[in-house]
Amino acid sequence: MNWLTDIVRPKIQKTTPKEIADNLWIKCPNCDQMLFSKELKESLYVCTSCGHHLRLYVDNRMKLLFDDGKYTLLALPPIVDDPLKFKDIQKYSDRLKANRKKTGSNDAIQVAHGRIGEIESVMAVMDFSFMGGSMGIAVGEGIVTAAHYALSHKLPLITVASSGGARMQEGMLSLMQMARTTAAINQIKEAGLPYISILADPTTGGVSASFAMLGDINMAEKGCLIGFAGPRVIEQTIHEKLPEGFQRAEYLLEHGMVDLVVERSKMKQELVKILQVLTSNIKK
Repeated sequence: MNWLTDIVRPKIQKTTPKEIADNLWIKCPNCDQMLFSKELKESLYVCTSCGHHLRLYVDNRMKLLFDDGKYTLLALPPIVDDPLKFKDIQKYSDRLKANRKKTGSNDAIQVAHGRIGEIESVMAVMDFSFMGGSMGIAVGEGIVTAAHYALSHKLPLITVASSGGARMQEGMLSLMQMARTTAAINQIKEAGLPYISILADPTTGGVSASFAMLGDINMAEKGCLIGFAGPRVIEQTIHEKLPEGFQRAEYLLEHGMVDLVVERSKMKQELVKILQVLTSNIKK
């Protein structure tokens, strides 16, 4: 019997979140400070040294925003997994299987309904840990499903974006989701229902060019990256040095692209305030 692997490690795994269960210490990607996993959980995965907001898994995000951490997941329509039979160095179907096993999710989005500040709401949250949160047919179906549920029940819709953009393995079909999600959000707006978009790190590519920037209110987490192409790609294209903080949430707030930048610990508080104002005139 190995004392470390058979006794100590299982105890550590029981007391730490699943995404860091194998690591007692986590290095902050911003300042390189070593963070104790238990303290990191208590700080909502915000670095206690520099304030950097680490990425959240979907379930942690929903527990943070829904009242008492309680919500009900909506079933998403089944789709064809690999419509183009795509293969590069690995089959796309194999990538999907590996990511599903790693994350426990079927794809890079989950949709749920529950109460936020006692206001019944629908929320669609993207999962960056699933193939970089890339938007394919499944993510498009998730946004459309969330919008249709909000429409049929006259509820506000909230999305939390965290994505590297369109999913290349689905080609043109992934790009079509930009139009589909935009049309779904327009239906919400035409019905007079509130749509709030929360931008988390990173929100880029086709996601930033579609539903993520269409909120009645666009909220961004502190310090998150928001843009279409990444800053390195832009610098290589224009052969110029970009301004300090370019494409960060605070820079976009200063230039009128987002409405407010919020620390994670205050996100629900601000969200409740906005929902109370935007839902005051909804007739059931």
